[in-house]
Amino acid sequence: MPEILRLGVNIDHVATIRNARGGHHPDPLRAAHLAAKAGADGITAHLREDRRHMTDTDIESLIAEINLPLNLEMAATDEMLKIALKHRPHAACIVPEKRQERTTEGGLDAIGTQNNLMPIIRSLTERGIRVSLFIEADIEQIDAAKNLGAPVVEIHTGAYCDASGILRRQELSRIKKAASYAADLNIEVHAGHGLGFDTVGEVAEIPQFTELNIGHFLIGEAIFGGLDSSIRRMRSLMDNARATVTGERSA
Repeated sequence: MPEILRLGVNIDHVATIRNARGGHHPDPLRAAHLAAKAGADGITAHLREDRRHMTDTDIESLIAEINLPLNLEMAATDEMLKIALKHRPHAACIVPEKRQERTTEGGLDAIGTQNNLMPIIRSLTERGIRVSLFIEADIEQIDAAKNLGAPVVEIHTGAYCDASGILRRQELSRIKKAASYAADLNIEVHAGHGLGFDTVGEVAEIPQFTELNIGHFLIGEAIFGGLDSSIRRMRSLMDNARATVTGERSA
């Protein structure tokens, strides 16, 4: 069981704000440097087909200038594969992507797209890029990820974060079962999407998770209290939640 739960900070929506007006402010690279100082263990950035937030130049700058591992979220397309192979980020998380969606709406269909995913996963792996698949908390999807040779899965937590009451408990149960099942298959297990101060604790307590990727909420909170403050609070909540299963609370 990992004692330290890594925090990947997604800086996409710093770029979203910049792009709303054009120009260069606010700068996602500056946000990445601030995240590193505040306790992030990695930076996540999604380069979408329509470039609605991060741009190719942003990815180039992050690769060149940050010291933290970069997790590049990407669709399973030839264009994104070419970009990933060119820049060779630490990790590539393959996500579903639809032009009309506001944000990623659910997990990847690893079962129905195996023929497309297999050569992409192979190419990334051969270049030393750690591949993860962003999937639902579903046993059959995890089996597909295993068959494809993906070393990591990231469990979609959006439905859990959006639910309340008994529905939230049910979603949390699904996530726990999926995380345990994936870990038993020797797959590294991450989680992300929709997590905030009030939802991160129960997810962080799940011992099989090694990394949480959080972005939109942190950038939103930064408007009111600063990015440094929002990341440090999230880091503390994660550490204290994980301490409940390791026996030592952080300060």
